[in-house]
Amino acid sequence: MRTTAAVAVEPGKPLEIMEVNLELPKAGEVLVEIKATGICHTDEFTRSGANKGGNFPVILGHEGAGVVVAVGENVSTLKPGDHVIPLYAPECRQCHACTTGKTNMCTAIRRNQDKGLLPDGTTRFSMLDGTPIHHYMGCSTFANHTVVAEISLAKIRKDAPFDKICYVGCGVTTGVGAVINTAGVEVGSTTAVFGLGGIGLNVIQGLRMAGADMIIGVDLNNDKREIAEKFGMTHFVNPAELDGQSVSEAIIEMSKTEEDDWGGVDYTFESTGNVHVMEEALKAAHRGWGESIVIGVPPSGQKLAAEPIQLLTGRVWKGTSFGGVRGRTEVPKYVDWYMDGKIEIDSMITHIMPLEDINKAFDLMHAGESIRSVVTFE
Repeated sequence: MRTTAAVAVEPGKPLEIMEVNLELPKAGEVLVEIKATGICHTDEFTRSGANKGGNFPVILGHEGAGVVVAVGENVSTLKPGDHVIPLYAPECRQCHACTTGKTNMCTAIRRNQDKGLLPDGTTRFSMLDGTPIHHYMGCSTFANHTVVAEISLAKIRKDAPFDKICYVGCGVTTGVGAVINTAGVEVGSTTAVFGLGGIGLNVIQGLRMAGADMIIGVDLNNDKREIAEKFGMTHFVNPAELDGQSVSEAIIEMSKTEEDDWGGVDYTFESTGNVHVMEEALKAAHRGWGESIVIGVPPSGQKLAAEPIQLLTGRVWKGTSFGGVRGRTEVPKYVDWYMDGKIEIDSMITHIMPLEDINKAFDLMHAGESIRSVVTFE
């Protein structure tokens, strides 16, 4: 069959809208009609060429929602008409990683997924001249239709709006999940969030849900303050406005009390992808028990550095992928939370546009004028 897609032909170039070939699903695969897809910084990470492991040409996109059109052989959990969210973090429920119960990082199809291929080591996409096109993170939601492994799809309720719940495919779950699953934030905790973009706002939303008392937001853009306060931020720090003081020093001072003159917060979350910010976030965690959660993805090849004393005095450095969320099991719950009003998504979707305007979404991202842009397919 043929479908329309935004193709990254080579790194650093705008996406090209074109008609492409798409083979029907093979065993264990599902054909999905994508209804809406979010534009995430991770897509830009590959499109720009900063991801040295990127495969081209490729159909990017990993934050989508759509409807099952057809299923391949041996697919037992989905049928045509089901509403689904593609998962860049699959859940096979059979590999060692899944059965340990300790991680959401399923290993069943990871090797080929990282190569831009489906589980059998091939691609379903090609240009009209026959040139193969890579898949992206097992999803490729920048296409009106895509083929996805069954274990990489979460079945969701049918009354949820596609242009909102597509955001659950990455941003919402990554931020809220980092709080609930990775950190396990307790009621009354003191916290700091570095970077108030789409992920950071969802971290703040998760902290509010968890009952954190102090939620410090850190961002260079003062315009982020108002919406962050709406989501639950209690204090704000702009690093550019500190008079010779580091961000970690400012947070330590803000969090000191009569009972605790050491300062530092119980949990910090880094969502910028800047390694120097990650180091500051660790320093801002309380000595003895503070945890710092790394969420942002840095450019390939960059290294983290920290004085060992930061860890030897009891701080913990953690990383998280997809907020520790088990996709097929837990993503439907996040959609329910949205539909029940427990989490907010609408105000974070700042721009909605057709596929033809997808490159404008990347421009908005670079200009800092969007929280999340969503492309819808008619």
